[in-house]
This record gives sequence, structure tokens and C-alpha cells, in this order.
Amino acid sequence: MGKKEEGSTYRKLQIRYHRQCEITDLVLNNTTKKSSGWSYLDAGVDIDAGNELVERIKPAVKSTYRDGVITGLGGFGGLFKLDCERFKEPLLVSGTDGVGTKLLLARQLGCHETIGIDLVAMCVNDILVCGAEPLFFLDYYATGKLSLDHAQTVIEGIAEGCRLAGCALVGGETAEMPGMYSGDEYDLAGFAVGVVDQSKLIDGKKIKTGHVVLGLESSGPHSNGYSLIRKVLAQSGDQPSIPMANKTLGEALLTPTRIYVETVMSLLGQYPLDGLAHITGGGLSENIVRIVPEGLALEIDLSAWELPEVFHWLQTRGQIDEREMLRTFNCGIGMVILVAANLEDTICEALTARGEPVYRLGKVIEHSGSGSLVSYVRS
Repeated sequence: MGKKEEGSTYRKLQIRYHRQCEITDLVLNNTTKKSSGWSYLDAGVDIDAGNELVERIKPAVKSTYRDGVITGLGGFGGLFKLDCERFKEPLLVSGTDGVGTKLLLARQLGCHETIGIDLVAMCVNDILVCGAEPLFFLDYYATGKLSLDHAQTVIEGIAEGCRLAGCALVGGETAEMPGMYSGDEYDLAGFAVGVVDQSKLIDGKKIKTGHVVLGLESSGPHSNGYSLIRKVLAQSGDQPSIPMANKTLGEALLTPTRIYVETVMSLLGQYPLDGLAHITGGGLSENIVRIVPEGLALEIDLSAWELPEVFHWLQTRGQIDEREMLRTFNCGIGMVILVAANLEDTICEALTARGEPVYRLGKVIEHSGSGSLVSYVRS
């Protein structure tokens, strides 16, 4: 009995050894041998395509690098060294966002070149309002089936957005998820980190009655309100190819979100800005009030700027009420600056000297505690 058990054990070891050799041979020699079971590729996920994408985007990613970047693509995390000599009391400011259903319009029109700029803009503009300088960015690209050309185009757009914002693209994630998304449909998310010295943090606490509200132009609807935009486009029957000034309607709707980093940072080095607001979802009605202290409200003059053509088309073709326009879209104003009244002319002159159109939108007023925090007037 004992000898039989010993022989049986030996035979099992022989079988296990030969199977292990077969597996090792298959891996080391990368032969075309295929087991009878399913592979990840059979399930719709192409690991080799993901690796090729990384190689394709390396030049674009490297072009965004700035001082502080420690590692390139390929690691489990992106490393960035904070300059603690330049920033004495550094506060890290983070923000995350996506592009929303503007992606559906981009896919419909086959335009993937600039949607990555939108992604970066939505994140860096948010952290900018704290007075933070963007340092680095990470992206998340999720799709049903990885199209190398589409993904490369989108990520090169993200790199362009990072260059415009002066931040480094230090990493990201590409997820191929068949069943979650149909075909080569894709979604985007992004994450930005910036830094500001605590003494220079902009939190709105210095805003008082009489402060002036200045507006910087948007480049279009940016990345908000596209569910309504697509509804208007579908029900109006208008084609994206119809002309609008010097571009088509489709081009106007897909114009990338403007990045305000360079303009705002140029002011921060010279003048005290007491409040900044990025005009995103909620429009002018709901974004500026987020930084106004309790007991104060805003009076906005709707005659201070002209409604851009693309918004006029939206309002007319969609029969959208003016107040709905103001709480859904930026209506031509993408960034708002609040400053003391005695600095109004100086800052307007500085912006104009940079070739930056600036609009004197209104002022900060007292608030009794009842009614809306934003009142609209026409002068």
C-alpha cells in the first residue's frame, strides 16, 4: 500500500511538471498555441491596443511637462515635486469634472480634436477661482471598444489643454468596458491639482457692498447645458452646417471651453482680486453667488454685453425664457472677477492692454434676506 501511494504521488508530480512546462513554453515563446478557454480579447478587451495607445501619446504627454514632474507614463502613479521655496504656505487645490453630453454632439459630428481641451478647462478653471496655479492633470478615458485613432486624438487634445493651462499631464487611465458602453462610444473625466499660498487664497470673504462685477468673454456654451442644446438642435430641424458669422452652427457649439489661467494669473501677480467665479452649470444666476458673503447680493446689468449669436440661436429656436437662459448657460460670460470699486478702471485697463475684452457687469449690493440673490436690470 505504501509503495502504491508513493508511485501515485510521483505520477501526479510528473503530470504537474509537464503541464507547467507547457504553460511556460507557451508564455516564453509567445507561440500561436491557444487554449480551448476564452481570452480577455474574446471578451472585447484588447490589452495590446491599450499598450499601443500609451506609446502613441507619449510625445503629446511629454510636451506638457513642467518643473516638478518626476515620472513619465507607465508607473502606477504620477509623481510631482512641490516647490516649497516658491510657496511658503502652500495649499493644494483639487478639482474634477467631465464634459457631459457635449461628447454626444462631438461623436455625432465626428469631431474629437478639441473635446480634450474642454475636459482640462472645466477642471483648471474651477481651481483657478481660488487663486491656484494649476500644477498637474490626470484623465480617465472609458470606452466600449478602444479606437486607437479616436483615443489618440482626444488625449492629444487633453495635452493641448494642459499646455494652455501651464500644467503637466502626469498620467491617466484608459478603460475598455464592453457592455458598459456601446461600440467605440467613450466618456471622459479629469482631475486637476493646483497650489496657492494660504495668504493669497481667494475665498470671497473680502467682498463688500460696492464691489464691482467684471466679466470675461466665453468662447461659446463651453461644456454646460448640452442636453438642452441637443434637444433644441433635434427639434428645430436645423443642420449643424448652417452658417453663423465666421463658422457653422456645429463649429460654434463645439468650440472648446476657454481656459482663463494665463489671463487671471497675470492679474493675480499685480492686483488684489477679491472674488472669482467660473460660470458653468447654473449660469450667471447661480455661480457668482457661491462666493458672495451672507447679507450681500448682486445687481447685474443685462445691457453690459451683447448676447453672442450662438446663444441668440438657442434662445430663439428653443423659445427659451431669458431667466432660464441665465440659469442654464454662461450667455457669453465665462469668468467673473469681483474687485473693489477703486480698482475697477485699473484692472479694466490692464485687461484691455492684453487684448482681453472685459465687461462691467454690475455691482454687489446689500441683501435683506428675502428674495433672489441676483437681480437683473437693463440700463
